[in-house]
Amino acid sequence: MSKPKKAETKAKEILKMAEEKGLMNDYFFSTTFERYQMQLQMMEELKKDIETNGPTVEIVQNSGVKTVSNPSITEYNKTASAANNTVGTLIKILKELSQEKPKESLSDLMNGLMAE
Repeated sequence: MSKPKKAETKAKEILKMAEEKGLMNDYFFSTTFERYQMQLQMMEELKKDIETNGPTVEIVQNSGVKTVSNPSITEYNKTASAANNTVGTLIKILKELSQEKPKESLSDLMNGLMAE
């Protein structure tokens, strides 16, 4: 049974917004989006580990076997927080860059400097 993935849906929405605003080639947008995709991938792997091993795992120490909380849960939560921050940054980039006025070309800037 396949269920829709909210994160992937949100990522597609962000890409669509970036395309509409002409930001697909913007360095800051593309590197931030790449980071977001990596975070989603990490979360998926951590989720699989949690589903496979459960909320607790056994570790072997010199004193014997000890049951502890699955470390993937902590890492999943950290990664989810980071992904939330990253998506907020992406949305901020989309809003700010789409509101910028068109930049002058280098030749226009140089002509302006030469005229002074």
